Amino acid sequence: MENNKTNEEVFENFEIIKRPIAITIICILGFIGAIFTIPLIFSDKASIIGSWYPPYLGFSAIVGLICMIGLWQMKKWAAYLYTGFVGLNQIVLLTMDVWNIMAIILPGIVIGITYFYLKRMD
Repeated sequence: MENNKTNEEVFENFEIIKRPIAITIICILGFIGAIFTIPLIFSDKASIIGSWYPPYLGFSAIVGLICMIGLWQMKKWAAYLYTGFVGLNQIVLLTMDVWNIMAIILPGIVIGITYFYLKRMD
């Protein structure tokens, strides 16, 4: 009898940690985005922006991928890292004078979703 209760508790804990569909969708789109960013690093368009931009784009792809892996595993640090990363990107876009409202709306939605599920993350 005691063993069944323990199994039920384990199952309940598994359900709490289970990744929500919204986080799964965000991660899949993030993985795809990281893959499509890699060729851009080596493009002429990236070099035209400035010699510093291709390395920054590479850095962005790596950090974005790390964030998506962490979110896939339902880790709180990934939500915090993504939030900081979005903040850094806002500064870069403002400095480059290419910021627009979509630069904050889409990441803001992602941040909102991740923080909604933050209590379910490790």
